[in-house]
Amino acid sequence: MTEFIGIIPARYASGRLPGKPLLDIGGKPMIQRVFEQAAKALGNQNVWVATDDQRIFDAVIAFGGQAVMTSENHRSGTDRIAEAVSKIGTNADVVINIQGDEPFIDPEQIKMLADCFKSPDTDIATLARPFDQTDSFDNLEDPNKVKVVVGVDGHALYFSRSVIPYLRGVEKDKWASSHQYLIHVGMYAYRTNVLKQITQLTPAPLEIAESLEQLRWLSNGYTVKVSLTEKPTIGIDTADDLEAARRYCTKNNL
Repeated sequence: MTEFIGIIPARYASGRLPGKPLLDIGGKPMIQRVFEQAAKALGNQNVWVATDDQRIFDAVIAFGGQAVMTSENHRSGTDRIAEAVSKIGTNADVVINIQGDEPFIDPEQIKMLADCFKSPDTDIATLARPFDQTDSFDNLEDPNKVKVVVGVDGHALYFSRSVIPYLRGVEKDKWASSHQYLIHVGMYAYRTNVLKQITQLTPAPLEIAESLEQLRWLSNGYTVKVSLTEKPTIGIDTADDLEAARRYCTKNNL
């Protein structure tokens, strides 16, 4: 039976929202809400917070969660997770990377990632959602909305900040309605041995060009299984996002 562990990377430093994991949302720090949602899918004993800040560590322990201290010098959340796995000493077969700034993450999406590993040829798994075909080309073109194209086997062929695929002979204002584009959802799961391997890779030219870590994995031949979700995710990146999250809590009695 495949065993899973969920790890939530959480840094205190943030350019737009310093101390973001500890910001209050409906009477709980954000990191607690993320932890509790993840635990609904994996169980409390299988969820950890990986942080570089004692204040976050202490907050997690205070609400009854599990936390591990990691280096301040990691280039990415993937590197932080790899160190956490080493320090925890887990025997889990698969590690799920759970975003620390999505306080309302759907446990079903975590289970969708886990289900990808029923296939033995899955090295890494991630999610994507269909782009609204009534939406504008300007929104589709937004480089912060990473696009992904997927093969018939469900594996990612490429990720890009550009609009892919290019629709030859179609006016751009009709692209969204003419093709079902997929927007990447930045959640990942990795086989534990694969996680250790990919953190040893040097940055690839495509990764450097697009500033997308997942292109390093594809460039080195790893398979990335893509599962499709219709449910939106709510990330907290700005003060406006935070206020919207607080209103969402109040409206839904969370």
